[in-house]
Amino acid sequence: MTNTIRIGVIGAGSISEMHLKSYDKNPNAKLYAICDLNEQRAQAKADKYAIPHVYTDYLELLANPEIDAISICTWNNSHAAISIAALNAGKHVLCEKPLCRTVEEALQVEQAVRQSEKTLQVGFVRRYSANTRIVKEMADQGDLGEIYYAKASCIRKLGNPGGWFSDHERSGGGPLIDVGVHVIDLCWYLMGRPKVKSISGNTYKKLGNRANVQNLAYYKSSDYDADKNTVEDMANALIRFENGASLYVDVSFTLHAKEDELTVKLYGEKGGVELEPSLTFITEKYNTIMNATPQINNLSFDFAAGFQDEINYFIEVCNGTKQTLSPVEDGVEMMKMLCGIYESAEAGEEIRF
Repeated sequence: MTNTIRIGVIGAGSISEMHLKSYDKNPNAKLYAICDLNEQRAQAKADKYAIPHVYTDYLELLANPEIDAISICTWNNSHAAISIAALNAGKHVLCEKPLCRTVEEALQVEQAVRQSEKTLQVGFVRRYSANTRIVKEMADQGDLGEIYYAKASCIRKLGNPGGWFSDHERSGGGPLIDVGVHVIDLCWYLMGRPKVKSISGNTYKKLGNRANVQNLAYYKSSDYDADKNTVEDMANALIRFENGASLYVDVSFTLHAKEDELTVKLYGEKGGVELEPSLTFITEKYNTIMNATPQINNLSFDFAAGFQDEINYFIEVCNGTKQTLSPVEDGVEMMKMLCGIYESAEAGEEIRF
């Protein structure tokens, strides 16, 4: 039996719009409450989506027994506390990535999940997109063979949003923890989630916010302030896994690069695949190397469709008809990788697990 899941959304910033829009389109979800420190912003979302309850204190929202599940769309430094409080209040949780800021916080959230017997779904939205599902099935069926190497880039030539994104206290880091988490997780997930053996990472803070640049527009957060920037400009890392596979990644908020770049590539014994910028499989047939392009709606990640797929899946999880594709345990492992890169960069040497 499918029940209507009553949803509370905590945080009414930019990413909340993707959650609100997707819940609104799901026939088995009802937007029931919204919370933000800025009451005017929360009320605006409530008016737009006909949400009956508006809060400025998330604990008051969680105390409402009518709410079945919540989405957390707040600053990274509040993810752990809100997740734990929500689980303790008996709610299912969809927490935007990253799960939190530190491994210690991640382990605390994991413990709360186990004690609550509720589900926490980490917002690794790319796991739920159509092109990822296709590659995952191919990989699981052995069509790519053993995937032994992957590399991913998410380079912005000019794209530091400022505000909380550039405040280390609230964000926990810069491009690595904001956009790098997506491409690292995507590769790791499709590689079969191997255990990490070692990490060699580098971070650089050379260019700053680059508010001096003219004639080129980019996204700025609502609390943008060019004078405040305590996060890295760019990061790179080589991650080695216990099964012998390796992953190379580089990401940036700002870099003297010709153009923005998003690439995700995996290489296996029987074939390879490029997910970005466009889904292509590379294989061999009768001693000839072939590129194969599937006929699907979106050959690259579609932002709106990806969030709709993620939210639809979460509603099924709340109804007990599916198990999440991005459990809290994976959120913990991802925090180990992200924090490991920062730790290696600070130490100036490889770290081992």
